[in-house]
Amino acid sequence: MTGRILDFDPRPGGPFRMELTFKDKSHATPGKTSADSDLVEGRFVSLVADREIVQRFTFRSDDPAFAGEMTMTWTLVPEAGGTRVTVSATDVPPGISPDDHQTGLNSSLANLADYTE
Repeated sequence: MTGRILDFDPRPGGPFRMELTFKDKSHATPGKTSADSDLVEGRFVSLVADREIVQRFTFRSDDPAFAGEMTMTWTLVPEAGGTRVTVSATDVPPGISPDDHQTGLNSSLANLADYTE
């Protein structure tokens, strides 16, 4: 997938919106917003400099299995040679399988590592 940031206001209560679009049109899983994309909206719940980011994501879909609100917490812990980043998510819509969700989180963390290293 590719992502495009549509709105981003990184402060408590600040909104963000992004569009995620499948690169390969022959993907096995349909998008939640359209056949090829997901529109994700949310807001920053809290930001603790150099320690934690809490975000709440709203998924809009005609299919209730993919609709709902998920909270994601990114925790940053200094370590020798860098920072350990962990991500936890609660209230993930039931239509998003745990395997797919883990694959997405792993991809996000790998992209973050590539960007910062």
